[in-house]
Amino acid sequence: MPALLPVASRLLLLPRVLLTMASGSPPTQPSPASDSGSGYVPGSVSAAFVTCPNEKVAKEIARAVVEKRLAACVNLIPQITSIYEWKGKIEEDSEVLMMIKTQSSLVPALTDFVRSVHPYEVAESCHEEPCSCSS
Repeated sequence: MPALLPVASRLLLLPRVLLTMASGSPPTQPSPASDSGSGYVPGSVSAAFVTCPNEKVAKEIARAVVEKRLAACVNLIPQITSIYEWKGKIEEDSEVLMMIKTQSSLVPALTDFVRSVHPYEVAESCHEEPCSCSS
């Protein structure tokens, strides 16, 4: 039941090639001492969640993030509904969610890049559990 696994456990299921793609380094062979043979180092991978106003914007940002090797993979989830407070009013919008899989060491550069190209005044980005983001 992969859907019930914690996020870190699901990331363990990603192929090592995917996890190392963002750095440009080849996948390493698992050492005999590693627990599952995956070569996974706790805290070395992150998932960032970013909403976009439409699919066109999401695809442009996703493609650029992967081309710049700031992420190994970006999944786009269309037609989500976001309900949030903005400037004292409760708002509701249809958006596209980007699930960005990257190395934890790349999160600052990824965040800077997304904020520099994102059309929103405040680009929502959450990559921590528990979330410490503030809008």
